[in-house]
Formats: sequence, structure tokens, C-alpha cells
Amino acid sequence: MSQFRAANGLVFTQHQAKHQTPFERLFEIFKELITHTSGDFDEAIDWLRELDQEYQLTDENYTIDDFIEDLLQKGYIRQEIRPDGQGSDTLLSPKTEKLLRQHALKQIFGKLKRSSAGNHNTQITGAGDADNGDLKPYQFGDPIEQIALTESLKNAQLHSPLGEFNLTTDDLVVQQNHQKAQMSTVLMIDISHSMILYGEDRITPAKKVAMALAELITTRYPKDTLDILTFGNDAQPISIKELPYLQVGPYHTNTVAGLELAMDMLRRKKNANKQIFMITDGKPSCLHMPDGSYYKNSVGLDPRIVDRCYLMARQARKLKIPITTFMIASDPYLQHFVQEFTKQNQGKAFYTGLNGLGEMIFEDYEKNRKKRLG
Repeated sequence: MSQFRAANGLVFTQHQAKHQTPFERLFEIFKELITHTSGDFDEAIDWLRELDQEYQLTDENYTIDDFIEDLLQKGYIRQEIRPDGQGSDTLLSPKTEKLLRQHALKQIFGKLKRSSAGNHNTQITGAGDADNGDLKPYQFGDPIEQIALTESLKNAQLHSPLGEFNLTTDDLVVQQNHQKAQMSTVLMIDISHSMILYGEDRITPAKKVAMALAELITTRYPKDTLDILTFGNDAQPISIKELPYLQVGPYHTNTVAGLELAMDMLRRKKNANKQIFMITDGKPSCLHMPDGSYYKNSVGLDPRIVDRCYLMARQARKLKIPITTFMIASDPYLQHFVQEFTKQNQGKAFYTGLNGLGEMIFEDYEKNRKKRLG
């Protein structure tokens, strides 16, 4: 297995395993490229051709054109006629969108120990739906449906005189179930221009985290809910389907708008356990004013903007919504802002680079949903 790097700075792994077909080898690279290009098929193929020229990924028996034809035949892409009728565009199919989420989940969370996942019981006993094998003597008021019939009959046999069978309340035992904590999560993703500044692509890892978290929750915890929003000058919800196409824009960072929308989403959820995950790399620099205008200040930390952020943190705290901030920045003054923001909310903060971001969010999600929040 050898690594190679494209001119655009992306790093891939070139598999030499004999069991992989030419299509499978190219498809691994394609999944990375199509995520990086936000679903732009033509741009992804252009990069794939450049990589092919530099690293000889194909030969005369299987070309990039053969790969494109296979993508179409296997249902990974589709052709859509343009509205003006002049030609067609190549788009990803829902099958590929799902596959990209699965790929992100495996790529980001796959290396975690299996024991760290899957256990999401609280320590609160009650009428849950998880049988943990614990029995206790029956007490008046215990739900009849929780009586462990087999064990109760065994007790009656042991306690009854020889040749008789008497079942009393003293023989009854009930199954203790642990309530499963259902979680409602909002993931906030910063799409301000700083997410691609200084030659560092921060939006692609954030996008992968969102896809992986979405796949994790929908497959492993279907009773949990995940809402995703992006925030730049404004905040807007996005669907899971839109994640592969997520892009940054020429925006400032309106953290307040993102928090307002996140809390509005969570107010509508029935789950008692609620939380906000916020991925950002920049300072709050924008407010949407009542008259529709924007108040912007990119120089330092503007007290007017910062104070509104602290106010939102306190409001979330009153609603028993903890906020976990993943700050992809190392500036001391930004860290000070996040520390104070976290203090106001009594939430948590992680100061991280891009490496390990997904694992940190996964572990925090698992930890949070094992306890009753608030």
C-alpha cells in the first residue's frame, strides 16, 4: 500500500490488493474527490484524469471512460436534461449520496474500538425496552408486563411443598429494564469564508463529520434525531441529502443566527435530552439586525456581537440545552471567547485541528446520550 498526493493537496491511499477490481480502486478515490468537489462530477473526473496521468491508475484494459460508463451502469450517477434542453448534466444518484455517508462513517469512526459504541443505556430503571437480565422481587405498583414469568414459576416450585404448587406474590420477580436515553442533536457547521482560507480545506472534514454522524444516528439510533444547519451571514437548515454538496461562501460568521435556529429546532423536539454541536474556525463577526441589515466587524472581538453570543449561551442553558463547541483554531483570544461562552452555557469546548475531529464528536455524542441531560 503506497500513498500519493494530488496537486490540490488531497491525500489518498492507492490499494494494490489483488482482490480489488479496477473499478473498486478508482471508486475509492472518486468518493474522496466527489466529496471534496461538493458533488461536482465533472470537476471530480478532471482531477481523477490528472491523477491517472501522474500515477498511472489505469491501463489500456480499463480507462477512466470505462469507469464513467460503469458508474452509470451501476446506478451511481444519472443524466439529467438541462432546463433549456441544451445538453445534460451528470448528477449523483441517491444511491451514491447514501454510499458517501456510509464511507464517511467507516472512514471517521471505523478505527474506534467497537466497545466504545452501541451501549446507550442510562442508569435510570423503568419501563424501557432493553432487557438487561436484572431481576428484583415484585413490589406493589410494578408493571404486570414486567413480571419474569419463567423465573417466578421456578420460585413457586422451589417454595411449594412436595407434590403441590402454590404461586404467591413472594415468588414473583420482575425484569428491570433500563430506559434508553433518546437524544435530539443539532449540528451547526460554519460555512464562512475562513473555512477555506490560507490554503487549508476545513469544510470537507466538517462535511464528512456531518455525513458520518447522520449515518450513525439513522442506522444505529433511529429513535434519536439529528438536524443540521449551516451558518455564515445567516443560518439555514439543510437536509441530509444536501450534505455532499455543502460549500462555503463569501460570508462572515453569524454565530447568533446559528444558535437561534438550533434552539428553535430543539424546542419542537419531544426528547428530554437535547444538545448542540458547533463546528467553527472563526470568531463571531456578524449580526442580522431587525431592519434586515447586517452589522459586521471582522476586526478583533466586537463586544456587541460577543455579548449577544453570551446571551444565547445563557438562554440555551435555561432551556437545558448544552452546547459543545469544536473550535478549529488556536488563537489565544478566540480560545478565551470560547471559554467564556462555554462557562455561560455550562457546556463543553474542544480546541482541535482537523485530525481527530470526527472521533471527538463521535465519543462526545456517545457519552452524552448515556446520561440524562439537564
